[in-house]
Amino acid sequence: MMRLNDIFKNTSYDDTLFSEEAIAAVESAVFMKPVKGVETPYIKCLVREKEIKLTPEEAVRQLYMYKLIHEYGYSTNRIQLETPIHFGREVKRADITIMDKDRPTVPYIIVELKKPKLTNGKEQLKSYCNATGAPIGVWTNGEQVSCYNRKDPNFFEMISDIPKATQKLSDILSERYTYDDLRTRDKISKEKRSLRNLIKEMEDEVLASAGVDSFEEIFKLIFGKLYDELICANDKTAYLQFRNSGDTDFELKEKIQGLFDDAKKKWEGVFPEESKILLSPSHLAVCVSTLQDIKLFNNNLDVVDDAFEYLMSKAQKGEKGQYFTPRYVIDMCVKMMNPTINDKIIDTACGSSGFTVHSIFKVWKEIRLSKGLEPGEDFTASERTTDERDFVRDNVFAIDFDEKTVRVARTLNLIAGDGQTNVLHLNTLDYSRWSEVTKQEDWNDTYNEGFKKLKKLQSKGSNDFSKFNFDLVMANPPFAGDIKEQTILSHYELAKNEKGKWQKKVGRDILFIERNLNFLKPGGRMAVILPQGRFNNASDKYIRDFIAERCRILAVVGLHGNVFKPHTGTKTSVLFVQKWDDKLCPKKEDYPIFFATMQKPSKDNSGNKIYVKDEHGEIKLDSHSHFIVNHDLYNHDNMTQDGIAEAFIEFAKKEGLSFFR
Repeated sequence: MMRLNDIFKNTSYDDTLFSEEAIAAVESAVFMKPVKGVETPYIKCLVREKEIKLTPEEAVRQLYMYKLIHEYGYSTNRIQLETPIHFGREVKRADITIMDKDRPTVPYIIVELKKPKLTNGKEQLKSYCNATGAPIGVWTNGEQVSCYNRKDPNFFEMISDIPKATQKLSDILSERYTYDDLRTRDKISKEKRSLRNLIKEMEDEVLASAGVDSFEEIFKLIFGKLYDELICANDKTAYLQFRNSGDTDFELKEKIQGLFDDAKKKWEGVFPEESKILLSPSHLAVCVSTLQDIKLFNNNLDVVDDAFEYLMSKAQKGEKGQYFTPRYVIDMCVKMMNPTINDKIIDTACGSSGFTVHSIFKVWKEIRLSKGLEPGEDFTASERTTDERDFVRDNVFAIDFDEKTVRVARTLNLIAGDGQTNVLHLNTLDYSRWSEVTKQEDWNDTYNEGFKKLKKLQSKGSNDFSKFNFDLVMANPPFAGDIKEQTILSHYELAKNEKGKWQKKVGRDILFIERNLNFLKPGGRMAVILPQGRFNNASDKYIRDFIAERCRILAVVGLHGNVFKPHTGTKTSVLFVQKWDDKLCPKKEDYPIFFATMQKPSKDNSGNKIYVKDEHGEIKLDSHSHFIVNHDLYNHDNMTQDGIAEAFIEFAKKEGLSFFR
């Protein structure tokens, strides 16, 4: 028997959207016919009742027709194929049309089957709906499906599904969802959609013409939706508010503004109290319908994180040499540095704060397992235990000098920390001016609580913010740009060259090495991402000597050149060190160092992530319905092989390193 997988081979089609019954029914109807001496697959069409050559596109059409007939209950006499649609003298043909029940010549639903390039097919679908007046359009490529309700020629709102033959469109629009309903319909796990791509689509269609700051408006919507999900995840009977459930556009805007206001009260210091959603009601309705079937809360917030990375990189990131650290690099560092409930942790150049958030998750899981609580699928939305909350409140800190970034980092930490966070808007390197900054009233309103806790962690005898007592620093400092201000340079040993002369300018990342070490107490450990040149340029030997004098070099892990694409192709490595200390890390002249180099690129040359696929070439999902990036940094939930982190842990135990004893 001919398998559909053989027909889809070497194309981007697949059949994940369709039930096993649909696949079996279509496969059993396939037969071979000699065409010019070559055996060619054919099928008897469900609607046309004649033999049709089975191309990949035709296979998807037959599967979708099976779905319409057997799952949605439409009779074959309501289904038309290749319906002519007139544009002046030009005639185009719609792949599948379901005609109106009472007016058999009027299209009700138009289905376009496309190769996987969403926007192309969608514009065409819209033009077909506009030309015929059809209220519903469906675009599918067999892997994803997008359903739209045409409200007027300029606005097409996403709907979660098309009505069955026994339903009306209003039944779909007014359907109410609990959190469990959202979980079963979630487009990310069901259709392998990414929030990043949905936002891109939303920007192209709606926000480009809305005359607003798209970063701010999408941030507000995500913020409100996270709050809505959190409430419903902890009350299984509650209905989600972030849905377009038959409201007028004005009613919907009032409802979403209300959610946003409640979220601002729960998670303070991200948006000003008076901030409002600025999208017009009709633009907002389209955005809500685009986002409503995505579940943002999951096991590790990476859905939201991916969206913020995209928004931030568009808003400004690349200009300042600040790049988001991919989550798999962060997870490798967290596994290798092994944070515990007793560690004080800081990220001194936090970006969206991945190092602190992932450290929180690692420690929380250990707290939960020690109490016999399962982390579970919606671990990030779970009710927090006192130990978990205390750990975030007292032990976890982050700093960044970019205000937009700090707000994203605060959001992720506030959510992770159940309303607690010590993410501070400060210039890490320019600590001599901290006293001035912290006197500003606006700054104080938002950051004072966290700053008071940070001050308590200063080293004995140090009250100028130069030295602290942290157990662990993890950071990816900005590489780009030199520091030229003498007021900053004068505080750093590394601002002098190998001959001890003050330099006129010094690379930011060099100063961050010294600053990070000054955040650590004796025996404290650090993971820092640096440009490869710092490890092998002859002119940077004085930096390497500075580090070796103060620390034991634990490991150097070379990252692949594609890891930070598309932002930069700079080759980087991660340096892992532990400060010398009589008890935790006694000084040695001679000791082994762990070296490793990442072999799998994890991203292609354009900076798109490469995912692990199964034997059929389909993207594999882990037990939390996350995509698995194809890297060799660590074993992903026992679904990939052991990697660099596991090899280091073995090395650390053999060496008797204090944090793996």
